[in-house]
This record gives sequence, structure tokens and C-alpha cells, in this order.
Amino acid sequence: QVQLVESGGGLVQPGGSLRLSCAASGGIFATMGWYRQPPGKERELVATITRTSSTKYAESVKGRFAISRDNAKNTVNLQMNSLKPEDTAVYYCNAREWNVDYWGKGTLVTVSS
Repeated sequence: QVQLVESGGGLVQPGGSLRLSCAASGGIFATMGWYRQPPGKERELVATITRTSSTKYAESVKGRFAISRDNAKNTVNLQMNSLKPEDTAVYYCNAREWNVDYWGKGTLVTVSS
């Protein structure tokens, strides 16, 4: 059974940093990543990374966020810097294998002064 457990969300001031972590179990995944759902909006891609460390980022986070992955530990992290109020959202860990998506329960990130 696949499980994805996120950690690291919270409240941060604009310009601050947070690091999200996701621990996966029950599978080996071709792609892992992070999506987010801002209040009142659809879920959107933040960043993904393959087992060979090929990355993809949303334009809105390029240069501010960095995704990394530890294949041995089956974890994926998202380092978020220079956070803005518009980054406020529930962040979901995603893992994909054979075109099947698995999701964590989400962790709330609030950027506010």
C-alpha cells in the first residue's frame, strides 16, 4: 500500500523560507513532486523530479524553489525561498508510477505578515 507523508508546512512571513519533506513507502516511483492548491483555486503543479533528477518547475516558482530527491530513502523535498503571499496553499506530495498518481494528505503553507 502506497503512503505519502508530508511535513514542514506552517506560517512564514513574506520573504521567508520553508522546507517541505515527503516520505514515500510502498513503491518505487518514476516521478515525485509537489502540487499546491491555493484557497478557492484548482490544484496546480509546483515542481517534479524524476529518478534521474530531471526537474520541472512552474514558472511562478522558478529561481525561488528547489526540489530534491533521495532515491535510497524514497523521499522528496521542496526548499522554498523568498516566499510570497501568493504561495499560500495546501501543498501535496505526489508520486507517479506507470501513469498512476498517488497523493499525500497535504500540508498547509501560509505566507503572511
